[in-house]
Amino acid sequence: APPECPFCGEAAGRELEEHVRARHGHLLGAPGTGDDEQLYECPMCSLTCTDIQILEEHVDLHLEEHNFSEGIDLELAQQLQTEEDERQRSEEEKREREEFKKLQRQYGLDNSGGFKQQFLKNMEREVDRGRMQPFEYHKRKADIMESLASGVDDGKTKTSGVIEALCKYYQNESKDVRRVWLSAGVDHFHSSLGDRGWGCGYRNFQMLLSSLLQNSFYNDCLRDTTLIPSIPKIQSMIEDAWREGFDPHGASHFNNRLHGSKAWIGACEIYSLLTSLRIKCQIIDFHKPTGPMGTHPRLFEWILHYYSKDNEGGAKVVCTSKPPIYLQHQGHSRTVVGIEEKNNRSLCLLLFDPGCSSQQMQKLLKQNSDGTGLRLLRKFVGSLKEKQYQIVAVDGVLSLEEKAARCLASQVLTAEKIP
Repeated sequence: APPECPFCGEAAGRELEEHVRARHGHLLGAPGTGDDEQLYECPMCSLTCTDIQILEEHVDLHLEEHNFSEGIDLELAQQLQTEEDERQRSEEEKREREEFKKLQRQYGLDNSGGFKQQFLKNMEREVDRGRMQPFEYHKRKADIMESLASGVDDGKTKTSGVIEALCKYYQNESKDVRRVWLSAGVDHFHSSLGDRGWGCGYRNFQMLLSSLLQNSFYNDCLRDTTLIPSIPKIQSMIEDAWREGFDPHGASHFNNRLHGSKAWIGACEIYSLLTSLRIKCQIIDFHKPTGPMGTHPRLFEWILHYYSKDNEGGAKVVCTSKPPIYLQHQGHSRTVVGIEEKNNRSLCLLLFDPGCSSQQMQKLLKQNSDGTGLRLLRKFVGSLKEKQYQIVAVDGVLSLEEKAARCLASQVLTAEKIP
């Protein structure tokens, strides 16, 4: 900026001396009159100069110092901002890595071992805490090793006969129920020390398969699967389905490997596995609530239609030949084994939950006349308020040609998803 007049502050530039003499000469004293020597005060530091040229040089020094200081401040500010940006970027990358590792752990993709490793580790913990005797540890270890070698579930978490007990209860009691439809015999399987926290999808498949194995209509499809497979065996069966070409997009999510991991599975993996066995099924997606307060009445209506469309007789209790339905929502899955229609026409699902223990399920085999034990199974419309639900429903047998067509369709869908 040009030098300013020390008297009026006006920018005067190189003409500062002329400006001062012209505008403010009367304040300086006239030359040759004997007045005191002319003085010029620096407008920036109040230093008094006796010559206008000296004042200009003095002011220029101020300006140079100011510009140099500003340059240093700007450079420092830019350096500090760069360091702050790098710090924030580093923290964001660290958060992303931690979130990714958390998701890997949550979905069993962190290479921390699978069913066998978790089972043995949890049994060792039980022994350390005094909840299991060493001899029991060694016996159960031998049993689990035999189960893993054969690929057959050891049956330690299975409860049979619940459907039959429900049928008897509804026929003799339950005055508030107008009609009820039940799936064909379904065994309940609950999570064990080896799959606690991640195995619900596998346990629900075991429940579904237990019903199919009792239905002669599916004998041809299941001639190579006559016993309930263990969880590691189910993982291998899903990998076999992927190798056949089913759901390559989903397979890539798991890096094409489930065996030896604690990976969660969902509706798509159940669909691929069933279809690879030539079992006809479909996925129905209830992607948003269809009722007030986040409820899903259309889900209940669909399930009612599934059970009742071929069973429209007048009997109060209908023990159908329908397999159970796999029900998935975020973080958990369960098995639908029937549906009630109350006297007021409201609907209530009957669910087997892998989170329920054998001890809880055993109580249903000795059902009280008041039906209090059924609270474990009953879910009304207001009870299912997750944002989204998926179901896998079995509906027959596929020919080899139909199986091949469905395999090709899953590959085409994958090609459409990936740009």
